Amino acid sequence: MKVQIISIGDEILIGQIVNTNSTWLATELTILGFTVSSILTISDDKQVINEAVNTGLQTNDLLIITGGLGPTNDDVTKHALTDLFNTTLEFSEEVFEDVQSFLHKRGVKMNSLNKTQAFFPKSAYLLNNNQGTAPGMWFEREGKVVVSLPGVPWEMKGIFQQQFVKKAEKFFKLPYIYYQTVMVTGISESELAEKIKLWEDTLPNNIKLAYLPAPGIVRLRLGIEGNKDENLKSILQENIDRLHNIIPEYIYSDIEITLQEKIGEIFINNNITLSTAESCTGGYIASLITSVAGSSRYFKGSIVAYSNNVKSEVLKVDNNQIEQYGAVSKQVVEQMAIGVNKLLKTDYSIATSGIAGPSGEKKDKPVGMVWIAVATPQGVFSDKFFFGKEREFNIKRSSVAGLNFLLRNIK
Repeated sequence: MKVQIISIGDEILIGQIVNTNSTWLATELTILGFTVSSILTISDDKQVINEAVNTGLQTNDLLIITGGLGPTNDDVTKHALTDLFNTTLEFSEEVFEDVQSFLHKRGVKMNSLNKTQAFFPKSAYLLNNNQGTAPGMWFEREGKVVVSLPGVPWEMKGIFQQQFVKKAEKFFKLPYIYYQTVMVTGISESELAEKIKLWEDTLPNNIKLAYLPAPGIVRLRLGIEGNKDENLKSILQENIDRLHNIIPEYIYSDIEITLQEKIGEIFINNNITLSTAESCTGGYIASLITSVAGSSRYFKGSIVAYSNNVKSEVLKVDNNQIEQYGAVSKQVVEQMAIGVNKLLKTDYSIATSGIAGPSGEKKDKPVGMVWIAVATPQGVFSDKFFFGKEREFNIKRSSVAGLNFLLRNIK
């Protein structure tokens, strides 16, 4: 079943906001068994909307539209689709009660604009919105479907997950596809592809592999298609087990989970604590760690030691060693890790010191050179890394490398 995703909004076209809705929808629709044929962004214009829908229905079984369902004059999607499907807007008591209930819970008084949300296309199927005031709409024409969802991400996701999925699975005959993601770090995408080429070439025909890279991480998404009674999960796992034998040192999980989530599980299960001392990463590692719910159970805090004074006065790094070896060195980063461990009384710590760029390069210390140390109950370990020339990229790669280096040294 082919699907086109259409995003409506001038704010997307002129670059004021990033179109995250389409990315999320493409992933979810693919998991359901749809084939995403194209992603289109158009303006808030009735004629443009009508042309896009008519064209999309010629080659697709489903159109998913997001945006333009608000109560203001520039939100024209509902009116455009009402005209397109030759129906009328009628006052819906069900929608009105949903809007009224939503506003009441938030202590907001209903106004005339809010009330217009209760006018709903007569021929459309209602997709209730539990996170906002604009309901979703499901239209049918000659066995094909057009679904219109709000542009607000959490409202769109709520309607999709709570309303759309069940109805779509009943309406469409979708293939059964089982997905599993292997999380890889510590190796570039190109190096990874080279190492696992033979494994990839010998995968069964019904298994599809996708490389999904991010700074410091490569997600290997495997999907297997077939019948539910064909034991697809075990077939997929057998091939993942083969992969473990090839690159065991680079895989940190067989499920889609971040490094910080994986570390959090380990620290909670072992009742151990963590701290960070960051120079070039500027607190980014601490931010990643604290993005995990429950991280307060094991993460005590961070010292952003950007200046040499903070390194020496707070973390007790030896000034003589800073002068002799420089702040970006094995000696200094190891003392930073030991210092924050002692200061915050933790079991483990991560420390970073590097040249994020674009300036600061020295003859023997290029932009992108980063030292990372981990202090553990067994001792302190460190390693030198070389990343690229871009500052933001260096910070992210250094932070991921720091988390991975910690993971590899937890005993």
